[in-house]
Amino acid sequence: MRQLQNVATLPWIKGLAVMPDVHYGKGATVGSVIAMRDAVCPAAVGVDIGCGMSAVKTSLTANDLPGDLSRLRSKIEQAIPVGRGMHREEVDPKRLYQFPTGGWDDFWARFDGVADTVKFRRERAALQMGTLGSGNHLIEVCFDQSGAIWLMLHSGSRNIGKELAEYHIGVAQKLPHNQGLVDRDLAVFVADTPQMADYRSDLYWAQEYAKYNRAIMMALLKEVIRKEFRKAKVSFEQEISCHHNYVAEERYDGMDLLVTRKGAIRAGRGDFGIIPGSMGTSSYIVKGLGNEAAFNSASHGAGRKMSRSAAKRRFTVRDLEEQTRGVECRKDSGVLDEIPGAYKSIEQVMEQQRDLVEVVAKLKQVVNVKG
Repeated sequence: MRQLQNVATLPWIKGLAVMPDVHYGKGATVGSVIAMRDAVCPAAVGVDIGCGMSAVKTSLTANDLPGDLSRLRSKIEQAIPVGRGMHREEVDPKRLYQFPTGGWDDFWARFDGVADTVKFRRERAALQMGTLGSGNHLIEVCFDQSGAIWLMLHSGSRNIGKELAEYHIGVAQKLPHNQGLVDRDLAVFVADTPQMADYRSDLYWAQEYAKYNRAIMMALLKEVIRKEFRKAKVSFEQEISCHHNYVAEERYDGMDLLVTRKGAIRAGRGDFGIIPGSMGTSSYIVKGLGNEAAFNSASHGAGRKMSRSAAKRRFTVRDLEEQTRGVECRKDSGVLDEIPGAYKSIEQVMEQQRDLVEVVAKLKQVVNVKG
């Protein structure tokens, strides 16, 4: 509540919407939508710029899956580096199945315009393109209530996004107009300044990096599925993809605003979105209802109900095994902070946003990959 109240005191703010998965964050809460005029707060966007979800429905059904899913999980982990891992060489998107290559060369050409402080990370950024990361990032094979198999993943802009964010947060905190703020993590850039122009340029590049990162991972995941189920001749429907840590230019009440969704997805009327639970609970494919009181937004997931350190103190590996029974996934101390019990009830969160989205499909994972 204190973080929300702090955000509401900023002189540039025009509105604040709180999602049902809201929880403590850095400066601003995760699970909030901050609409400002002529200003943006880089710490509110966060260090995983452009983090989000992608999902696709396949022609496979639950009956096509083998009884032992350990091989499938292993093949996914071989194809897509997890944790701090990266590819041994750059992934060529032109060789990937159904990958939209339009704009790829222009995207990398614009790397020359990012902040000088990260220019030396070009090779690492290229090798991390198409990798998962750790924490709550995931790759899952799920089935819906009709038995259809879905592929789903969650990741963002990797280390390059983190370093860009940290650089710009540092710049913002030193600006004169941010001195005396109630929380230094709420430092903002304001319109018509070189600092704002630089940040927005890097921000939009990192958001695009995150989108491409998920697209490449999904293409690699599709290749694994096609090879493992070659006899089934798998086909895929159109992908759904959405950011949930990002800034968008939108218009409300006759004003052009910069809308920061920090742990929230866009849910304009007809917009498809993805709201995951945890590594042992359900996830949802949704369609937005266009609720302008919430700035056309919805939650980005279940939301944590305790910190990572608290989860490690409270739960054991045996608890993790019990709470992920029936899911082929890691069941060790390295992912104990991601145990389902550390998260709010996804069913309750969905119930609390019936005025924001309608459910298109309810998914339950059978394979979960984490870093």
